[in-house]
Order: sequence, then structure tokens, then C-alpha cells
Amino acid sequence: MSHKGKRNALGRGLGALLEDSANAQNDIGEMAAVGGISEVSLDNIEVNPFQPRTDFDKDALNELAESIKTQGIIQPITLRRIEANRYQIISGERRVQASRLAGLTSIPAFLRKANDQEMLELALIENIQREDLNSIEIALTYQRLISECGLKQEELGERVGKNRSTVNNYMRLLKLPPEIQAALRDKKISMGHARAIINIDNVDLQLTIFKKILSEDLSVRKVEKLVRELVSGGTARPAQKLDPEKQYHIQRLQQKLTSHFGTKVTVKTNSENKGDIRIPFLSAEDFNRILELLNINS
Repeated sequence: MSHKGKRNALGRGLGALLEDSANAQNDIGEMAAVGGISEVSLDNIEVNPFQPRTDFDKDALNELAESIKTQGIIQPITLRRIEANRYQIISGERRVQASRLAGLTSIPAFLRKANDQEMLELALIENIQREDLNSIEIALTYQRLISECGLKQEELGERVGKNRSTVNNYMRLLKLPPEIQAALRDKKISMGHARAIINIDNVDLQLTIFKKILSEDLSVRKVEKLVRELVSGGTARPAQKLDPEKQYHIQRLQQKLTSHFGTKVTVKTNSENKGDIRIPFLSAEDFNRILELLNINS
């Protein structure tokens, strides 16, 4: 299959890829027709070493096992043959585990050929189609597809059926401080909250806004408004009014003050050396923090 053909198949989703790529492979007692399904012994199946998902909910597995006892396997798994009577899971590890819990000895499967690179790519794409993934898990999966599979963002979008801007929005989340990423992973804040916070460049200010979201239960709209106010507050007077050297020194000073106070400090001045310094605060606690930095008692 040509590279272009492979890309088109992946762009239609994992199901189309597996349907198009299912390949006949013969084995003693196990024979698959093109696009067909074979019963494979569970003893002959091993896990995919590239599987990105390592944690499976035990209660959910037990529920699936009970369903399999009653209904059987509704959706066949997909395997690659690595040697005679030995197979590796491409997709469906959860169904394999549940089938073993249910006491099954074999499982219906599509058989196909895939090299290690394809195994990693297929495992990541299959994983990302789960409905229970949080935003950070999706972002990390996108990052792996780019770094480990050598895909560009546009190619990645084709593989997972998303546009480039959506992929980029997820990957930007990985630039947030670990504390905020963990809160997003644990659903303490939403994707909307995180996307608003990331528009602030200063890490300390990001964390201040994050804590304000938690303490005041701010909506996404309120956070977006807060961020707009902070960002717009940094708008300086037209640069052409200042001498280039003076403008450079003002910008350096503004950066130092912002770093010192942990909030976006703005310095406005004009050619007559008049202006003001603005130090925004987000709460009474934040205000007191700034006063302490100024060594002023409230």
C-alpha cells in the first residue's frame, strides 16, 4: 500500500483502516480470509508493548466481563501475527482482559500485518478515540504521534480526523504549569478554563488566576474576561512617540517588574518622561501579597 493510501485510510478513522488493511494469514487451526474474522486462542495473544494505556478500571473490566458472558464479543479485536501461533494486540486489550475474566479460551479477531512503527501509530490512534480521555491525555497522545511517529500537525489532523487548530489547542495545554495540567486531568477545571489561562505569558500570573478559579468557582466566561483585561492592560502608548533606546529600557523594566510582582505590570511613558506604573491584583489576598513585596503594611 502506498504512503498516500495509508494516510487516506487513517484519515477516515481507525475502523476504516482496519477494514482496508485486514490481511489473510494462515495458521494451524486458525485461518482468516481477507477482511474476515478468526477465532484466536487467548493463550496465544500478548499485549502491545506500545500500548499507551496502562491503567484499566477493575470495576469496568468486571462489568464488561459479565456482558461478554451474556452477549459474547460484539466487536472483534485486531491482532498482528509475530510468529507461528503468537499474536500481538493492535487494538482491543480491554476486551482481551475482560474475556479472560469471563472464562473464555478464544476471541474473534481481525488478523493483519504491521511493523513496530505502525503498531505504535495504530495503538495511539485507537487509544485517542476513547470517549473517557481527558484533555491532557489527548494532548500527550498528540505529542507522541508527532515526536515518536514523525507526523506533522497537519498529518496528525488527517490521522485523527481533527483540524490543525484543534490539534494545536490541545498541544498548547502541555505548556501550562504541572499544577494546572493536573487539575485539568482531574477535571477540577475545564478545557475552556485552561485555554483562557494559556493566553497569559507569566507563569506566576497563570497560577494566580488558576487559584482564583478554584477558590471562587469562576466560569469560563469570567476567566476569559479577566484574562482580556490583564492582557489589554499591557497595551502601551504608540512606540513611535518614544526614543528607541528609551523604549528598550522601558520594556526591560516592565519585564523585571512583572517577574518581581508575579503579575503583568505595565509602564506607560511619553517623550516628556511622564507616565504611570500599573500593578494589577486579582483579589484581597493578591493585593496583600503585592504590599508585602513593596514592604508596606496594610
